[in-house]
Amino acid sequence: MPNKMLGFVTTGRRMPEKRKAEARRHDFREIHGRFDEAGAGEQAGRCSQCGIPYCQLHCPVQNNIPDWLKLVAEDRLEEAYEVSSATNDFPEICGRICPQDRLCEGSCVIEQSTHGAVTIGQVERFITDTAWERGWVKPPAPPRERPQSVGIIGAGPAGMAAAGQLRRLGYQVSLYDRHDRLGGLLIYGIPGFKLEKDVVARRVELLAAAGVALHPNFEVGRDASLAELQSRHDAVLIATGVYRARDLGVPGQELAGIVPALDYLIASNRKDLGDAVPAWDDGTLNAAGKHVVVIGGGDTAMDCVRTAVRQGAASVKCLYRRDRANMPGSQREVAHAEEEGVDFVWQAAPDAFVGEGGRVRAIEAHRIHLGVADASGRRTPQRIAGSTFAVPCDLAVKALGFDPEPVAERFGAPDLKLSRWGTVVVNPRTLMTSLEGVFAAGDIVRGASLVVNAIKDGRDAAARIHGWLQGEALAQAAD
Repeated sequence: MPNKMLGFVTTGRRMPEKRKAEARRHDFREIHGRFDEAGAGEQAGRCSQCGIPYCQLHCPVQNNIPDWLKLVAEDRLEEAYEVSSATNDFPEICGRICPQDRLCEGSCVIEQSTHGAVTIGQVERFITDTAWERGWVKPPAPPRERPQSVGIIGAGPAGMAAAGQLRRLGYQVSLYDRHDRLGGLLIYGIPGFKLEKDVVARRVELLAAAGVALHPNFEVGRDASLAELQSRHDAVLIATGVYRARDLGVPGQELAGIVPALDYLIASNRKDLGDAVPAWDDGTLNAAGKHVVVIGGGDTAMDCVRTAVRQGAASVKCLYRRDRANMPGSQREVAHAEEEGVDFVWQAAPDAFVGEGGRVRAIEAHRIHLGVADASGRRTPQRIAGSTFAVPCDLAVKALGFDPEPVAERFGAPDLKLSRWGTVVVNPRTLMTSLEGVFAAGDIVRGASLVVNAIKDGRDAAARIHGWLQGEALAQAAD
């Protein structure tokens, strides 16, 4: 077979066709089309098959990226799917929402040599979307059934990944979630223009077809305590994520029209799913006709500004205390937002919310100078004296990150050890908490992070639970 790789010498980087900004501003459909087989093969063939695959090294789940790129280039798509799905439970989801510019594509050798990175994310999406269409995606079929059962609290990416891995090993798995739909932030936190919800729903259906018992509308602490779940199962995994919004701590936060990012995104996603959302209908969580200011610079902030555009906001601004080069969000998402009409106010931080008649009408802010780098390597924001200015605002969205909810208190488990940040403490070797047989994984352990990190954590937790249930001699609790 002739070598179909090293195509970067003659072929430039190309993404699938992107919908024009004016068209996509009015709906929540994904903004990119999809490669056809020829396009995917051409772009996969740009890979240099380098000796040290930095793309793989910088992928949290250690995807065998050069291998499945080569298989796509050689039109061996089913084999490419098998390789891709061996390390990642949801490759088509990661292909859509991972910040590839900060991970695999940002580390691509071809990118570093100025030829433009291989289009890894879109090829990854193409592989598994094709696998679904051609019937290659099958429910996990364990070689034998095991009598032990595992209860998983939280049906986000970490919980779903762990459920799939444990079911594949033959365990009886129950997946509990407090929402009416399973998927966690994949369903309610990420807008449809990045991840259409049928992509998540078919993964949930696959778990059900595999024999995972699904328990929506089940809240631990309300419907059962953690101790009661322990009595039902041989092991329990806490994979609840982190949902509590961080506050600014400035005057005026009690004014109407100031909302947490997740409340805003959940309302929008529910409306898009066809649910009745009173807070959207009465305008509380609806940006239509309003001057919207989103405070923050991460991926959640980008989701919020782009959602506000689609809801018909009169204007949308993003207020961020650092500059573009130092923002934590994906640069691609910033570019998409700019195309859609979002105005970025860089190096500015709020001092107070200004109200009239009990509602927010403006944000008083000051300009920022970036000083010397701190221990993390990021330049520290410093206030510029006399730089105060006002930003008109009818709806302020706080997208400052998330902290854990008080899980020990909510679960009725006072002996569950937490860190000073409120995350669950685990033994790093076993992922077991301070409670025998109770494990934890995902954002509730590491803090708010990427979906791909949650998938890795869920897979790791499944492996540790399997080892513990099979009697491996491992340390059993965090110190």
